[in-house]
Amino acid sequence: MSTRTRILEAAADLVAKSPNGDISTRAVCEAAQVGAPVLYRQFGDKEGLLSAVVDHGFDAYLATKRLHQPGADPIQDLRDGWDTHVAFALANPNLYRLMNSPLMRKPPASALEAHQILTRDLERAAAQGKLRISPELAAQMVMSANVGVALMLVGRPATFKDPDMSRRVRDAAHAAVFTPEAMYGETAAQDATTASADGPAPADTPAAAARLGALVRQSPPKALTTAETTLLSEWLERVSNAPDTTGAPPSSDLEPTPTRDAT
Repeated sequence: MSTRTRILEAAADLVAKSPNGDISTRAVCEAAQVGAPVLYRQFGDKEGLLSAVVDHGFDAYLATKRLHQPGADPIQDLRDGWDTHVAFALANPNLYRLMNSPLMRKPPASALEAHQILTRDLERAAAQGKLRISPELAAQMVMSANVGVALMLVGRPATFKDPDMSRRVRDAAHAAVFTPEAMYGETAAQDATTASADGPAPADTPAAAARLGALVRQSPPKALTTAETTLLSEWLERVSNAPDTTGAPPSSDLEPTPTRDAT
């Protein structure tokens, strides 16, 4: 085992056992049996050490995502990704709090990679016409909600006791970024919205722009120059991210209405 790995494992063990997730470099040096100059030569300072600890601990979680083969339905992949994210936070509360601490001046590489994986899956959804906004904006919304839920479950378990709360927030966040057809099926979506006689309803325009934008990024049109493709992508992103002013019903209106037994 290298000196760097020994220091990282000692620090990770101390973070996991700490009441508040904080550790001292002196304690790490004692646990790893190295001098302070060795630690600082490897990591620069305490923040560099903590950032490396997060990446080291989160790497096992990301390894499963790196090896995961995309399924036919990107929405199901995104649901599963949300659930595994929350499960990792609950299994590693101190490490997760550290990863999302405002004291970390530079986001750990693991956080950036997780965001890239999320955006990649949302690109797939957009290419299938299932996203109503751009993948970049959708990734920011979903990641914010996912991290928020995980932090509340980790930091305030006595308050957030509903075992189904994570799923509820997940579905609400997904309903805000996916098309009604993708979330609830064609029949439920058609019951909730009335198509225009002259063509697609205005609410369909952002979804169409998000899909075309994803397809353009996947296969840039040969008929356009690089500058023209960049401009087209910018226009499509602006259309897909335009505020919804169509008065579309909230997601709750798309849920099936329970029927009463005849008495």
